[in-house]
Amino acid sequence: MKLKNIAMAALAACGFAGAAQAQISGDVVRIGMLTDMSSVYADIDGAGGVEAVKMAIADMKGMVAGKKIEFVYADHQNKADVASAKAREWFDTQGLDLLIGGTNSGTALAMATIAAEKHKPFIVIGAGSARLTNEACTPYSIHYAYDTVALARGTVNPMVKAGGKSWYFLTADYAFGASLQADASEVLQKAGGKVLGAVKHPLNASDFSSFLLQAQGSGAQILGLANAGGDTIN
Repeated sequence: MKLKNIAMAALAACGFAGAAQAQISGDVVRIGMLTDMSSVYADIDGAGGVEAVKMAIADMKGMVAGKKIEFVYADHQNKADVASAKAREWFDTQGLDLLIGGTNSGTALAMATIAAEKHKPFIVIGAGSARLTNEACTPYSIHYAYDTVALARGTVNPMVKAGGKSWYFLTADYAFGASLQADASEVLQKAGGKVLGAVKHPLNASDFSSFLLQAQGSGAQILGLANAGGDTIN
């Protein structure tokens, strides 16, 4: 029920925003969610994440801060330009009060910029780049749950203590992969390990054989997967 809990927190945040700053548009609280509905991250958010928000709204009997809740969602297709365009459209034409960003750090970074520009709250529920909690953080954004610093420290330190001191990274070629590789490499070096190499793969890659051969040829003890969702499974 984790997604449902996140959705409840999002609704509560929207209520607080309305009470504190009277930012709610009209007599309706409009919430929009942009996530991956059809590709590499659809299984870990997608339709399930959308349903969790609907369940949270139902639990609150369709009301927050004394106002009716309306909910819209769309597929950002893992493209930052699609995410930013849809977010801007919702804010400008539908009076959106709260934006929820699902998986994909590139799209989340784009949405954070638009939400800050519009002075509207934005909750990141699935994107992990630490940029969202550091240089790209805004007064309007909430980065819920993990980030790449937490992932790196929680994974690398125990592996090094267990003897895995030489690493090779297989990295998704976008914001999340870059952040995770950088943060993991920093933790690794501080722990006395070393990076023997890295290779980038496109998001939603179908064939990893050539990348795995490069990793094998490095002689590294550990293959670090700086990716997620369907890419990790593949």
